[in-house]
Amino acid sequence: MKYKKWTLEQKLEILASSEAIGIVETCRKYSVSTCTFYSWKKKYELKGESGLKVTYDIKSKELKATEEENRVLRNLLSDREIELEVQREL
Repeated sequence: MKYKKWTLEQKLEILASSEAIGIVETCRKYSVSTCTFYSWKKKYELKGESGLKVTYDIKSKELKATEEENRVLRNLLSDREIELEVQREL
């Protein structure tokens, strides 16, 4: 089964549709599992629209690359500081 990514608008439409035609019919119409539907409903009740927003892959590739570069540079800096400390002790 192929994974489907739902937008915020689609999720809201599905939740609204469930009140009109019922949960089972809505899930069949949009090909959404009832488990997924109830998960969306719970998130919507707890946090509103912000609970339904897409949260996967928020960071851009550039940001991820920059974070990796920073991690490498921090490691190099800490290694250099250790070398300097050893030289001072000698």
